[in-house]
Amino acid sequence: MGSRILVFLVVALTQVCTIPAVTNSGDFNALNALKYNWENAPPTWAGADPCGSRWEGILCTDSRVTSITLASMRLKGTLSGDISSLSELQILDLSYNTELTGTLPATIGDLKKLTSLILVGCRFSGLIPDTIGSLPQLTYLSLNSNGFIGSIPPSLGNLDKLYWLDLADNRLTGTIPVSTETTPGLDLLVHTKHFHLGLNQLSGQIPPKLFSSEMKLIHVLLDSNKLTGSIPSTLGLVQSLEVVRLDNNSLTGPVPTNINKLTNVSEMFLSNNGLNGSLPNLTGMNVLTYLDMSNNSFSPTDFPPWFSTLQSLTTLVMEKTQLQGNIPPEFFSLSNLQTVNARNNQLNGTLDIGTSPVNKLTMIDLRTNKISGFTDKAGIEKVEVILVDNPICQETGPTKSYCFVPQTEPSYSTPPNNCVAASCSDNQISSPKCECALPYTGLLQFRAPSFSNLENSTYYTVLQKSLMNSFMLHQLPVDSVALSSPRKDSSHYLVLNLQVFPVGQDRFNRTGISSIGFELSNQTFKPPPQFGPFFFIADPYLNFAGEVTGSKKSSNTGVIIGAAAGGCVLLLLLLGAGLYAHRQKKRAEKATEQNNPFAHWESNKSIGGIPQLKGARNFSFEELRKYTNNFSETNDIGSGGYGNVFKKFYMVNYVNFVLNPPDKNAR
Repeated sequence: MGSRILVFLVVALTQVCTIPAVTNSGDFNALNALKYNWENAPPTWAGADPCGSRWEGILCTDSRVTSITLASMRLKGTLSGDISSLSELQILDLSYNTELTGTLPATIGDLKKLTSLILVGCRFSGLIPDTIGSLPQLTYLSLNSNGFIGSIPPSLGNLDKLYWLDLADNRLTGTIPVSTETTPGLDLLVHTKHFHLGLNQLSGQIPPKLFSSEMKLIHVLLDSNKLTGSIPSTLGLVQSLEVVRLDNNSLTGPVPTNINKLTNVSEMFLSNNGLNGSLPNLTGMNVLTYLDMSNNSFSPTDFPPWFSTLQSLTTLVMEKTQLQGNIPPEFFSLSNLQTVNARNNQLNGTLDIGTSPVNKLTMIDLRTNKISGFTDKAGIEKVEVILVDNPICQETGPTKSYCFVPQTEPSYSTPPNNCVAASCSDNQISSPKCECALPYTGLLQFRAPSFSNLENSTYYTVLQKSLMNSFMLHQLPVDSVALSSPRKDSSHYLVLNLQVFPVGQDRFNRTGISSIGFELSNQTFKPPPQFGPFFFIADPYLNFAGEVTGSKKSSNTGVIIGAAAGGCVLLLLLLGAGLYAHRQKKRAEKATEQNNPFAHWESNKSIGGIPQLKGARNFSFEELRKYTNNFSETNDIGSGGYGNVFKKFYMVNYVNFVLNPPDKNAR
C-alpha cells in the first residue's frame, strides 16, 4: 500500500509541476531570438511556453504564433531575422517603439501568411526590403514615420491583396515605380485604396501609367516630395478618389481639364507647385469641401463664377493665384463656407459679403490685394475680415478692425464632465471625469480635414465621442478621452493632442496600452468623415500598472518562475528517493525471508516458538558414526554437494521440524 501511495503522489505532483508546453518549438526559439535583441521586453516573456503562459502581445492558434502586437512597449533594439521562423504569423505590430532601430531583415519576406505589417513611429532605417513584395496575403502595410531610405521597391506591385500602403514621412528617394515588361510596379495595385507616400524625397514625374480606370483608390497623398513634370491626365480616370494631395512639390504645366471628372473628391490640395495655364474649371465637383491651389503660376483670371456652384465648399485657399476683379456677393452665401483665403492677388473693387451671411462663415482673408471699399453691415461682426495692405486700409488707416491682423490662436481643451478638476500629483492628470490618472498620450494627425474653422468645438466633441465609442465597442479599458490644442502644422495637417485615461485604476497595464495602440495604428478606429485620413504618434508610456521598473520586474518574474520550477524538481527528487528507499527495504526483507528457513513458522505457544539456532557445532567422527547408527542406510537422506546426508536418529523430530514445519495438531 505504501508503494502505491508514493507512486500516486509522484504522478500527482508531476501533473502539478508540469504544464504541458503548447507552443511550437520553432516559434518559441524565434520569440526568444526577438527577446534577445530587445531591451525592455515585457516581463511576461519568461518560461518556455509563450502560447500556454500568455506572453504579452502574443496570440496563438493551436500551438502556432499568429499575432504579435507590442505597440508602445518601449522596446529597444533591432528586429531579428529569426522572425522568419514564425511561419504562421499573420499580424506584426511594433508601432510607437521609438528605440527600435536598424534595418528590416530581408527574411521578413518568408512570412507568407502575414496580412498586416505595422511599424508606425519607430526608428527603422535602411532600405525597405524588396522581399516584402513576396508576401501574398499582405493587406495592410504601414511603415510611416521611420527613417527608411532608398527607393520604393517595385516588388510591392505584386501585393495584389494590398488595401493600405503607407510609406509616408520617411526619406525615400527615386521615382514612383510602375510596371515594365520585366518588373512590377504600383500601377498593378488595382485593389489598393490608399497611396500614402507624402513627406519623402521622391523625384521625377508622376508616371501616367500609375493611374487607370480599374483602380479603387480613394486617397492619393503625394504631398511634400520633389516631384516634377505635369499632373497626368490619367488621374482623372480614378473616379473612386476622395482625397488628392499633390501639394508642396515642383509640378508644372496645366492642370488636366478632366480633373473635374473626380466627382467624389472632397479635399484637393494642389498648392505650392509651379502649375500654370488656365485655372481649372471644377464645375460638377459637388462634394468638394476643401480646395487649395495656392502659390502657383496660373494665368490671370477673374474670380471664376463656378466657385459659387460648389455647394459643399467649406474652405477656399487661393493665395497668389493671379485672381483679379470682384468677388461676387453670392459666393459668400454658400451654406457651408467657413474660410476664404485669397491673399496676394489682384482682387479689386468693393468687398460685399451679402446681406445675410450664414452662421458658418468665420474668416475672409484678402490681404495684399486692391480692395478699395468694404460694405460693413450689421450682423457680420462674427466674420473676421482682414484687408491689411489694401487701398482701403491705406486710406482709412488702422482704425478699422479689418485693417489689422488678429493675433488670436484657436484653443480647445476637453472640459470637465460636470465636475471640478482634481488636484493631482506624481505626474498624474485630472481626467474629464475629474479623476487623477496617468493617461496614454500622443498626437492625432489628420492629413486632409474638410473644415478650417478650428475654433468650432463641435468637431472635437464629435471626435471625442467617436473615439470612446470605438474603444467601448472593442472592450478596451478606457474611462475617458481628452483632446486639446488644435493647430495646423507646416504640412497643413490638423494636429490634436490626445489623452486616453484608464478605467478602474490610475494607470494602464501593458495589455491596455498595446490594445489601444493597435486600435489606432491599424485604423480600427474610423474618425468622423470630416477629419479625413489620419495617423497617430504615441508618446512613450513610462509607468505600467503592476510594474516598478520594466527590467526589475522582468528579472523578478524569472526568479519566481525559476524558483517554482526548482522547488517542483526538488520535491520530485525527494519523493523519488523515498520511493527508491522503500523499494530497497522491501527487497532486503524479501531476501532475508528467502534465506530464513523459519520464515513461515507459525508462532504457537502449544508447540513452542521458532527454533533458536545458536551457531554451528563441530562433531567428531565417532560422534557422527554413533548418531547415524554407523551410517545406516535407513538414515541416508540423499546426496548433497559434498556427499551423502544422514539424519541423527534420536533427533528425527528436530530434523522433521526443519524439513517440514508441523501443523498445529502435531506433537
